[in-house]
Amino acid sequence: MLLQVLGTAAGGGLPQWNCACPGCAGARAHPHRRRRHASLALRADEDRWYLVNATPDIGDQIEDSPALRPGPGPRDTPVAGVILTDAELDHTLGIARLREADGFDVLATRPVRRALTGLMRLDDILTPYTRLDWRELGDGPVPLTKSGGIEIDAVPVSPKRPRYAVTPDGADDDHTWVVALRLRESATGRSLVYAPALARWSDTFQDAVEAADCVIVDGTFWDDDEPVRTGISARTATGMGHLPIAGPGGTARRLSGLRARCLYTHLNNTNPLGDPDAPQHALLGEWGLEVAADRMVIEL
Repeated sequence: MLLQVLGTAAGGGLPQWNCACPGCAGARAHPHRRRRHASLALRADEDRWYLVNATPDIGDQIEDSPALRPGPGPRDTPVAGVILTDAELDHTLGIARLREADGFDVLATRPVRRALTGLMRLDDILTPYTRLDWRELGDGPVPLTKSGGIEIDAVPVSPKRPRYAVTPDGADDDHTWVVALRLRESATGRSLVYAPALARWSDTFQDAVEAADCVIVDGTFWDDDEPVRTGISARTATGMGHLPIAGPGGTARRLSGLRARCLYTHLNNTNPLGDPDAPQHALLGEWGLEVAADRMVIEL
């Protein structure tokens, strides 16, 4: 199984266009700290790749990845489709950037598809340009291609809707609004779990990461108080739907006990891990954990 990390930042990227916080200022002063929106590219067949989430940076992410560039024909592209973990704007706005394609697959859970086609009206908007072939996630493993080399399983992790889809009463018990993706290669049995947003650590999620060879997980905030302390929100990390890395309820303790290679992604601009010289990196190293980097290649 071959994957390329296309981006590792939370919403807005690093730096965020309208933010002068220390993290964003540091990324402007030191370009090597810049991070694009969190996304992966997964090779399904020799010349077919799927993007895991379609971010606002999708054009630059494709151009920066030689395997994703078009050719040999003038309109040939190896990008076959998009797999979605949720309906957030930062993970879906890039779909419209693919309108020049003849058609492409979109794999999503039922509520995510409803949000994108009903509220965002993606079908109506894109039909004059291209064809969207929707495939549903959520009822067991789905083969990515007809050859069956890679299977995808959606692991529900949160009922959190994007803001544009919130109902007046705010109630929802459908945890397939946000899922982790379990990607498994049939020939080798090797698997990866990708969870850029993680609101709770369920028994089902524990089972998935225990069986995985690599885990890439939500690293939005270093600790639970970070959003409040930095002034970006009145809510804690968990209140915003993201388990923190450190602290009593953090994910580091759980990840450090796994056999898998474990990496963090989806870093917010307030997260000290955005600075490669921050002491928090040494703490992660002591736990046997890493921060994923843009353009990183992972082969399982």
